[in-house]
Amino acid sequence: MQVERIPTLNDNYTYLVIDPETRKAAVIDAPEADPVVRRVDELGVQLTKVLSTHHHWDHSGANQALAKRYDAPVYGHSSDAGRVPALSEGLEEGDAVRVGNLEARVLFIPAHTRGHIAYAFPGAVFCGDTLFAGGCGRLFEGTPEMMHRALNEVLAKLPDETLVYCGHEYTESNLRFALTLEPGNAALQEKFRRVQAQRASRATDWHDATPAEMTIPSTLAEEKATNPFMRAHSVELQASVHRTHPGATDPVAILGAVRELKDRF
Repeated sequence: MQVERIPTLNDNYTYLVIDPETRKAAVIDAPEADPVVRRVDELGVQLTKVLSTHHHWDHSGANQALAKRYDAPVYGHSSDAGRVPALSEGLEEGDAVRVGNLEARVLFIPAHTRGHIAYAFPGAVFCGDTLFAGGCGRLFEGTPEMMHRALNEVLAKLPDETLVYCGHEYTESNLRFALTLEPGNAALQEKFRRVQAQRASRATDWHDATPAEMTIPSTLAEEKATNPFMRAHSVELQASVHRTHPGATDPVAILGAVRELKDRF
């Protein structure tokens, strides 16, 4: 599987998933059409599907234009009918989506939005705004219980080596926040140094970003070691949370407290 990272808007990642055997491709979470069209033309692939993880415009704004240009169906969760632009194929948990000879399994992970899904290909998961490198999405339409399930019961069950392709370049700020809760976490310290080095020479215009400055993909193993929303078991993190939320003792309450702290960070 070939994955092309396309920088869109100010910090969004749009992805082009390509089957190298058939040269068929799907685009995931496209808010802008032009960068996708340019990459498709450069690579000479056949765009056959438009995939959305959720309805927010910065992940779906180009759906209609791309669907029309490539005569491609638009996929999203069934509950997002009327919210995902140009949605023509509603999906449910466990459904399969094929891109050439590649197949993705649909994971239902509501919390950021009520219809959020992920596309889990062998070795890679495209998780939109649910799981970020070092963080998670805001709870616009869901609850801490829902986010805990999405992160720690659904996504965490994928193999540790799974590549995590998320929706935004938020990694540096997410890890800076994480260090306020786990300053003694050696894995977190090392990743933060590495990410800072990657981002030090970043392009002024995100559209001109190079692969060297992109911190995505992460891996599930890295997230389990560094992401505060997947580390309720950490004694150091628990102690940090209890300074402001002394009643947060179970994993769901800890996640909720961490999300509140991040929202104010």
